[in-house]
Amino acid sequence: MSRIGKQPVILPKGVTITVGNDNVVTVKGPKGELKQAIDRDIKIEIADGHLNLLRPTDQIRHKAMHGLYRALIANLVKGVTDGYRRDLELVGVGYKASNTGNILDLALGYSHNIIIEIPKELKVATATEKGQNPKIVLEGIDKQLLGQVAAKIRGLRKPEPYKGKGVKYKDEVVRRKAGKAAGK
Repeated sequence: MSRIGKQPVILPKGVTITVGNDNVVTVKGPKGELKQAIDRDIKIEIADGHLNLLRPTDQIRHKAMHGLYRALIANLVKGVTDGYRRDLELVGVGYKASNTGNILDLALGYSHNIIIEIPKELKVATATEKGQNPKIVLEGIDKQLLGQVAAKIRGLRKPEPYKGKGVKYKDEVVRRKAGKAAGK
C-alpha cells in the first residue's frame, strides 16, 4: 500500500484542507465539506497545491495506514469537487421505484412495498421509461455513505443467476446459469 501512500493528492482550485489538533482532516470545496479522522502517527504536509502523507517508520501497520489515509483523503477531495453517482437498475416484471423527496418506495415482488428513507446528504432520483427497466440514481459527495446506501438497496433483492431478476448496479454483469439440463 505504500506505493499509493507516496503519491501526492492534487488539490484543485477552490479546495481547502485543514488539519485539526485531534488529527481530523476537514476538506472544503464547491460542493460541500467532509471530515475524516486519521491515525496520529501519519503526518500531513500541504505545499503548493499538493498534499503529501508521511509515515514515521516502515512497519507493516504504518505502510497500510499510509496508503489507506491517502486514498480516503483523495476520495474526500474528489467528492467535494465532482461528487459521486451510483446508478441502480430494477430487472423484473412488476418491479417499480418511485421517490418523494428522499423517501424511496420500491415494489420488488414482495407482498408489500419497501419504503427507505435516504440520508439527507444524498440526492435520489428515479426514472421509468417505456421499454426500459426502472432506474434509481443516487448522488452525493460522500463516497462511503453513497456506497453503503446503494449496497443496502441492492441487498433488498440481489440479482439471481437464473433469470437475472433483482436490483443490480448499472455496470454490473450478472453471471447467468443454464438451469435444468435440457434433454436426456
